[in-house]
Amino acid sequence: MRGLFALLLICLPLALPAAERQVLPGGLGRALAEAQDGDSLRLAPGRYRGPIVLDRPVTLDGGGAAVIDGGGQGSVISVTSPGVTLRGLEVTGSGDSHDGIDSGIKLTKTATGAEVAENVLRGNLYGIDIHGARDAVVRGNRIEGRQDRLMNRRGNGVYVWNAPGAAVIGNDVRWGRDGIFVNSSKRNRFIGNRFRDLRFAVHYMYADDSEVSGNFSTGNHLGFAVMFSTRVRVTGNVSRGDRDHGIMLNYTNRSEISGNLVQGGAEKCAFLYNSHRNAFADNRFERCGIGIHFTAGSQHNRIAGNAFVGNQVQVKYVSTKWDEWSVDGRGNYWSDFAAFDLDGNGLADAPYRPNDGLDRVLWTQPAAKLLLGSPAIQLVRWSQRAFPALLPGGVIDSHPLMRPVEVTLPGTGEGAS
Repeated sequence: MRGLFALLLICLPLALPAAERQVLPGGLGRALAEAQDGDSLRLAPGRYRGPIVLDRPVTLDGGGAAVIDGGGQGSVISVTSPGVTLRGLEVTGSGDSHDGIDSGIKLTKTATGAEVAENVLRGNLYGIDIHGARDAVVRGNRIEGRQDRLMNRRGNGVYVWNAPGAAVIGNDVRWGRDGIFVNSSKRNRFIGNRFRDLRFAVHYMYADDSEVSGNFSTGNHLGFAVMFSTRVRVTGNVSRGDRDHGIMLNYTNRSEISGNLVQGGAEKCAFLYNSHRNAFADNRFERCGIGIHFTAGSQHNRIAGNAFVGNQVQVKYVSTKWDEWSVDGRGNYWSDFAAFDLDGNGLADAPYRPNDGLDRVLWTQPAAKLLLGSPAIQLVRWSQRAFPALLPGGVIDSHPLMRPVEVTLPGTGEGAS
């Protein structure tokens, strides 16, 4: 029996303890070939030649001073093994192929549980491609995309495709096309990121049961776009100075949009297209061309506790029936409503109707704006206010708030004002 046990010990390979290996410029290829599972490769300051492939669970740590340059060929770092960590690297020099999704860092389907943390990615076509890798974490990276081509021909900062459980947290993304583009992926979390000088900050397509919270979008064409998705939580985000829309829902249902701030300059603070049974609560939509635009039959949405402050048009919504915008006796705040609260309960004593029949004429016939100052137009508007039965339908807030909701900017404690 003892002999058999000794024979087994000889035949079975012994697991070697994980090692920390120091790597010098020029020695990365050999170090990767010799690395064992669990090893930590610490790169000395300097420039390293890519592309490279990580096909076993190792940690690659650049200490903030190691640069890996792909030389314009493919993806600079491709991860094919589960359990890989990339930390403290500068990654540059990807290829130019959209077909191959050439990226600074590519996490393939088998890269389960990969962690990409505190790296700098500069000038790659795509920054980080989470391509089928489950439960990946992308945290604290600075991603600066391409600037040498039209925006729609650039790649995304973080591309998430069919990668359930992906978490993208605390990254700073600038230039490129979209900050985060998600396609056909579920149960993702995008938290506390900052987006600048992009087309969309966050762009969702077919991404159910996910969370977008505490992110900051500034100077982009559009802040947060959620499309063809269900049960998405969009909470505590800021869109400041974005060009077209702050928040857009397109074929999005049963989602929560709460505690967000859209402020300053957007054509539309919020835009809903064919989106149903969503809950809008405690958002602040401020200084946009249109506070919120509903169209294409968006129905059964619960809208209460929001503040519409200083928008040129508070609501654009065409309907022949009344749509109530209050929930359980609590409505919204409207900065253009000269309201009274005689009983001191915090609610206005009269309903608010943001649109009248002339608004519909102006939306369909913009040339009619030339007549706005005429006495006849003013008489029609006075008549509709005095006799609400003349109004054709649309939004009605039966319990308007006397004070606006305050939204705190993520990570600052500063309130909107």
